[in-house]
Amino acid sequence: MSSVAPTPRTPGVPAPPGGHALRIDPSAARAVAPSLPVVDETSAGGLVVRVVANVHFAAVIARRNRAGRLEWCLPKGHLEGAETPEEAAVREIAEETGINGQVVRRLGVVDYWFTGDDRRVHKVVHHFLLDALGGTLSVEGDPDGEAEVAEWVALTELPQRLAYPNERRLAEAARLVLVSGA
Repeated sequence: MSSVAPTPRTPGVPAPPGGHALRIDPSAARAVAPSLPVVDETSAGGLVVRVVANVHFAAVIARRNRAGRLEWCLPKGHLEGAETPEEAAVREIAEETGINGQVVRRLGVVDYWFTGDDRRVHKVVHHFLLDALGGTLSVEGDPDGEAEVAEWVALTELPQRLAYPNERRLAEAARLVLVSGA
């Protein structure tokens, strides 16, 4: 049985709710979950948008998650060489959707952690809003073959389509920017 004891206070650090915390022997935690090396990754992508009959559409892709399920998401990928996040976003969106775009503005940054078989990954993804300049919607140019399908989806339908809450929030931010003209 675990006991709950008062948490020692560190000056300048607020106490946890209730002022108590469960004491855990750190050596026991290491025995259960050996530490994995941490890898930092930076990616970029976003929403490339076109307007048809006063309706904004974004090119989105479907790819398999680690469990093998198809999930709809925003196109994105790793920065290469000395690329800026903006340059990588334009390139990755073109590779994964076939659509060439021009950055209009930064939408936001998503920062998350995940664990692979042999490492913990800290991933930072820079997202941008892009105007579609041309191209043909296709996943044929995706060099790693992750994108299985690409579709134009109305911005108003993205909350129901996108798999990840952070990407749904970015899509809503893009919609508000486009509606307000800001």
